[in-house]
This record gives sequence, structure tokens and C-alpha cells, in this order.
Amino acid sequence: MFSLNNVFYFQAGLGTLANIFLLFFYTAIILCHRSKFMDLISFQLTFIHIMMVITGWDIFTTDMFDLLNIENDFICKATSYIHRAMRGLSICITCLLSVFQAVTISPNASLLAKFKRKLKKYMIYSFFYFWPFNLSFSSSQIFYVGAYTNGSETNQMKVTKYCSLFPMNNIVRVLTSTMTTSRDVFLVGVMLTTSTHMVIILFRHQRQCKHLHSIRHLRASPEKRATQTILLLVFFYVVMYWVDFIMSSRAVFLWMFDPVILTVQKFVINAYPTISPLIQISSDNRIIVLKKYAKNMPPHF
Repeated sequence: MFSLNNVFYFQAGLGTLANIFLLFFYTAIILCHRSKFMDLISFQLTFIHIMMVITGWDIFTTDMFDLLNIENDFICKATSYIHRAMRGLSICITCLLSVFQAVTISPNASLLAKFKRKLKKYMIYSFFYFWPFNLSFSSSQIFYVGAYTNGSETNQMKVTKYCSLFPMNNIVRVLTSTMTTSRDVFLVGVMLTTSTHMVIILFRHQRQCKHLHSIRHLRASPEKRATQTILLLVFFYVVMYWVDFIMSSRAVFLWMFDPVILTVQKFVINAYPTISPLIQISSDNRIIVLKKYAKNMPPHF
């Protein structure tokens, strides 16, 4: 168990540090430099992932709250609510990132081109919709999650060392599951559609560049890099989502959590917020230039 906890801490630590680095980077870009609208979207996604990683491991949050002498019931409700809300926001903002890039790189003759002028306006409206919706939608966690007790009569389902799920009314359970699944399937569908659209545009652009090597091609390369990064993020998210969805569905319908499957599921849930900042750091040309500049600076004595 000791070695397993070390692995958990490593994943949580890696994800937290990578996201904090990105958070400071985007904050500096937004406040001090000429930022792109995509930086604002990425800033939100990075903040969401920090909260997901922190609340994703019960050993991490338990140790933190133990120092503050806070009751287990509050720990369970708070961490479960925040984590569920952040997971919902993660898929929403990732979808938003995919849509924004798909519209941005669309040719002027395409159907999506007419949205370019009002794109930022629509994106801002989406922010004001996604945050209140997910924060309110996840409020059920406050009522159906709490501290684990030894009483078998409650028919509770233990999911962590200190927390458990309490029995939920069948109608409420079906309604909640249906709404959550409908939201996720719709957003995943949008991501797959926009990703396909971006792949087609990149393929056409690549084919044209085989015959024409111009300044225009050089100018398009940063957009191409950003598009490839988003495609990689979307692909990774979709794979992780469906693995998590299959394991979660099994637990909810059978009303039991297998310890091994639960451990694997925790890794899967935290894989995207841990890996995505590493992908962004390694592909953002501004960070690459910053690294080269820092490397070439003469040492100070």
C-alpha cells in the first residue's frame, strides 16, 4: 500500500505542478502581453484541472483536511462536489476549445466562417452558461455522499477510505444518470465532429503545401501546431472518458465498487488533467521559445 500511495502522490504532484506552471504562464500572458482568446479558455481549463487533481485522490485531500481538523463528512461532501463539478466543466471547456479552433481555422468559404465575427461573443456567453450549470447540476453530491459508517442497514456503498455513496431514489438516479450521460455524449459528439473537420482542413492544407511553398504556409504553421495539440487533447480525453464511463456504469447499476477497478478508475479520471498540461507545455511555441531563451542566458555569478 505504501508503494501504491507513492504512485498516487506522484501522479497528483505531477499534475498539480504542471497545471500550476501553466496557470502562472497564462496569467502572465493575459495580464502582461498580447494574449489570444484561446489563452483565456486554456487558463480556465488549467484552473479546473488543478482542482480536479487536488480533489481526485482521497489520500491527498484527507491528509490536507486532517491538518485542519475538519470532520470527515464535510471532507467527503466538499471534495466530491468540487470534483464532480470540475469534471463537468472539464468536458465543457475542452469541447469549447475544440469548437473555437475549428471555427478559427475554417476557410472563408466554409459554413463555419460566418461564426468567426461573433465567435468571441458566443464563447463568453458559453462561459456564463457552463459554470453555473455545472456548479448547480453537481449539487446532488452534497446529499448523496457522506462519511462512511459501519452501519450495514444504510446500504451505503464505500468508495474511498472515509467516504461512501448513500442509496438514491430510483427516479432521481435514472434522471441524474440520463442528464449526465446526455450532456457528455452530446459534448463528445461535438468534439469528434469538430476534430474530424479540423483533420480534413489539415489534410487539404498539407496537400496544397506539397505544390505551393509560400509565406502563407509559414504563417499558418502556428495555427497548425495549435490545431494538432487540440486534436491530441480531444483524442486523449475521449478515450479516457469512455474507459471511465464503462467502469462507472458498472458500479452504478450493480451498486458495488470493486477495489481494483476503483483504483484503475482513479488513474483514468486523473490521467487527462495530468497529461494535458504536459502536452500543452511541450507544444506551445511561446513556452518553447522561453525555454530556449532561459537556456542560452549567460550564468550569473
